[in-house]
Amino acid sequence: MGRYAYAEKEMSSEAKKMRDILVEYITVVGRRLPDDVTKKLEELAKIEVEPLQQLVYDTMKENQMLAEELNRPSCQDTGALQFFVKCGTNFPLLAELNDILKEAVYLATKKAPLRHNAVQTFDEYNTGLNIGTGIPTVFTEIDGDSDILEMYVYMAGGGCSLPGAAKVLMPGEGYEGVVRFVMDQMTSYGINACPPLLVGIGIGTSVETASMNSKLALMREVGSVSPNENAAKMEKLLEDGINNIGLGPQGFGGKKSVMGVNIINTGRHPSVIGVAVNVGCWSHRRGKIIFDSQLNYELPLHEGVEL
Repeated sequence: MGRYAYAEKEMSSEAKKMRDILVEYITVVGRRLPDDVTKKLEELAKIEVEPLQQLVYDTMKENQMLAEELNRPSCQDTGALQFFVKCGTNFPLLAELNDILKEAVYLATKKAPLRHNAVQTFDEYNTGLNIGTGIPTVFTEIDGDSDILEMYVYMAGGGCSLPGAAKVLMPGEGYEGVVRFVMDQMTSYGINACPPLLVGIGIGTSVETASMNSKLALMREVGSVSPNENAAKMEKLLEDGINNIGLGPQGFGGKKSVMGVNIINTGRHPSVIGVAVNVGCWSHRRGKIIFDSQLNYELPLHEGVEL
């Protein structure tokens, strides 16, 4: 059984610049929640009136304050790093992108620090580097001939979105079958994550398309609404239904169990309805960074942060 070997790559100066920016941003994502999540948690904290639920939200707030003050990750499980990239073909570092992302994770692991979460399948050892075969995971969408790169940086934890579920339904089950599948999952493994949850639902033509859609749904901002009118109605119905389960903050019971329900749907074969569910914890460590060709960047989910 061989050990996973990694050596830092020879890179252009521009590639190193992008790598170093991402190292800093990964550490920020690990300790500071995105603005939309923070805003929603503050809103939900005002709804819960019982002492136990108030204590939970106060503890969450203190946790985030200490993470910022101590410059440490806000959760011990810093997840498996996943990158969702939309990139034009004229972005100058496209050829080096995979090496840039892997090395950024490797260096951020030492800087943040991040927990070592890369275990080599079947060989059953932890690489100790937070990178390994296929880790970090990079999903890339080529978007025309622009020179802009947009990327979500996501820490997928072992208790939240990594234990997702997917199934292909027969068309006779209809969208009622989608709701049944989602509610069955939320009443069983939903508590595996730490409520209040962001629920991502994907609908497509197979398990893999539905699963990707459900992950992309978690990248949508909390409080956003599907542009599809029928999907938006289902989002609201499912949000009400899951709230009525009564999980409450951290599963201690309460009025609100979710930050929101996001659906992303794509076309399907007429004989099937693929559906998938992924959930994000209250500590939903997701960031977004936009680079131009000169490596100027924007951080739309972390206002005021400079790297």
